[in-house]
Amino acid sequence: MERERAARRADVDAFLASLGVDPGELAGLELPVTVDVMRERAEFLASLGLTREDLAAYPLALGCSVRKNMVPVLDYLGKLGVRRDALPDLLRRYPQVLHASVVVDLVPVVKYLQGMDVKSVDVPRVLERYPELLGFKLEGTMSTSIAYLVGIGVGRRQIGSVITRFPEVLGMRVGKIIKPFVEYLEGIGVRKLSVARIIEKKPYVLGFGLEDKVKSNIEALMEFGVRKEALASIVMQYPDILGLELRDKLVAQQSLFESIILVSRDDFGRVIERMPQAINLGRTAVLKHVNFLTACGFMLSQVSKMVVACPQLLALNMDIMRMNFEYFKNEMERDLEELAEFPAFFTYGLESTVRPRHEMVSRKGFTCSLAWLLNCSDARFVERMKYDTIGVEEMEAEESSYMNAFAEEVESEEEEYSDYDDSDDEFVR
Repeated sequence: MERERAARRADVDAFLASLGVDPGELAGLELPVTVDVMRERAEFLASLGLTREDLAAYPLALGCSVRKNMVPVLDYLGKLGVRRDALPDLLRRYPQVLHASVVVDLVPVVKYLQGMDVKSVDVPRVLERYPELLGFKLEGTMSTSIAYLVGIGVGRRQIGSVITRFPEVLGMRVGKIIKPFVEYLEGIGVRKLSVARIIEKKPYVLGFGLEDKVKSNIEALMEFGVRKEALASIVMQYPDILGLELRDKLVAQQSLFESIILVSRDDFGRVIERMPQAINLGRTAVLKHVNFLTACGFMLSQVSKMVVACPQLLALNMDIMRMNFEYFKNEMERDLEELAEFPAFFTYGLESTVRPRHEMVSRKGFTCSLAWLLNCSDARFVERMKYDTIGVEEMEAEESSYMNAFAEEVESEEEEYSDYDDSDDEFVR
């Protein structure tokens, strides 16, 4: 009997070896003593899309019974909505799920996600993206990471969205990853509540390596002329900048801006401060906008100053810029120098803002700067139309402060300027 058992075991070991699996990896398991059962398991796993290399990487999968382990787990995942074509990657990343108990291990995790306001339709996508969380204990890292995020100001109602878009946060240790990241951003001037807002909108920033990516990118920004006091504004406008391969981009963009627009090194830093997404503008798009401005009659030296003051000029829709300029030239009867002094004119909607305000001012018989005309809210403008005259001090103050106000609109601009890439596609406002 013992000799027959040993012979069968030898046959099983030979079969495992034929799959590229080291039989020694399964020596501690209670293996079936027939090749047929082992072949059934290997073929079942192969039908799911796993290869011999996958089995060699995790041979313990062959220790799972098809009927007792694999089928119940896969049936449960399928009922949740996990796609069959996503199973191979899920099983490669977390093959231990094949050993799990549906009731003891999997159901509690799913209920936890639903309790965190992850929609039922999103649960399978969360599991596909981060299957490792199926092995987490509820009282462990998952709970502490979420508690910390809520503690710094992430809205409780936003937690479901955060998990859905970046489930990896559930596996991040607070003390080693999340807290150091938050504290570093606080150290460069980003308020804790602002960090919370960033995480709500773009939770994947937590996955940017602090030591090897975030800190080196902040250092690169400062090397290229960005002032320390402007770092917080840059991060709030464009959080993705923390995770880019930034140094090479900065080298290329500085060269582009210097050669095409005559922007100096220090002024390049001001451009990045005011619109950090400028690092993604393509050469063709930049040339197109510069050529348009010079065709309008601006000297290249003026274009350079305009771009430094309002880098958004290089990212606006050309048709909108053209309509604004035609209205300025034909209807407003102002000197071109005024436009050079207030390049943000191109960022205002013609029909929603420029035309109606110009007509109201004309009816009042006022003579005012473009900054006084445009750089205020609609409510503030209505108040101004109640004036009998315009104070010189007020108009001068408006002219000197317009770019500061423009730069502070980081909350509304964050989404608008977050989709640039290295192509020459233009941004459409």
